[in-house]
Amino acid sequence: MNTNRRNFMKTMAVGATALSLPGIMKAAETAVVKKIALKQDAVILFQGDSITDWGRKRENVGYNDQVGLGGGYPLFATAQLLCKYPQKNLRIYNRGISGNKVYELRDRWDEECIDLKPDVLSILVGVNDYWHKLSFGYKGTVETYEKDYTALLKYTKERLPDVQLIIGEPFAIKGVKAVDDKWFPEFDKFRAAAKRIASAFGAMFIPYQEIFDDACKLAPPAYWTGDGVHPSLAGAELMAEAWMKTISNK
Repeated sequence: MNTNRRNFMKTMAVGATALSLPGIMKAAETAVVKKIALKQDAVILFQGDSITDWGRKRENVGYNDQVGLGGGYPLFATAQLLCKYPQKNLRIYNRGISGNKVYELRDRWDEECIDLKPDVLSILVGVNDYWHKLSFGYKGTVETYEKDYTALLKYTKERLPDVQLIIGEPFAIKGVKAVDDKWFPEFDKFRAAAKRIASAFGAMFIPYQEIFDDACKLAPPAYWTGDGVHPSLAGAELMAEAWMKTISNK
């Protein structure tokens, strides 16, 4: 083994010792002020774009349906919830749709959110509100995103005043296929807007960007995401672990 290779392996070993999955999750813990206590028979709804959708079978509309939950973080989080709280009779749905921007959530919101009467509503949306400007000619701005998102949550709280909100931070991992330097710093404004919105509505906020950035110190970006936007199997589990930090152990 040559000297450069030995030095590289030594550096990686030190980094791995200093940072581990529990260490990465500190960002999620810090962001949560008061965790959500799940009530008996609680309805939990995951909403968003393809990161949430993740290949779910959309005709399977029932709760706790394995293929209806897709293959991403909602499935992994649901598995943990059902295993951890079997006595609570939780009912968990995924209604994410690939490609959605905020205004497209609003177009289907009554049927695919309000009518389900969730006690806990988890939303991850925003990457398409920027990405589609680059690739599909979408003309929205970060101001459009924040205005539409605020209006959506205001509408939701008017109809479901007791719903507990979880807002996931939109994220993008530079250097993996779809995500390059031209994303930044403009995309960071969408992240900041999501955090402001979460604060305004008293929502739990999951800092996915920081979590993935820290994870990339343990393994290359392509280990956690296939294209810089959609998580790998490991990335989806990372997201689920962070999501679970919003839930009380009681």
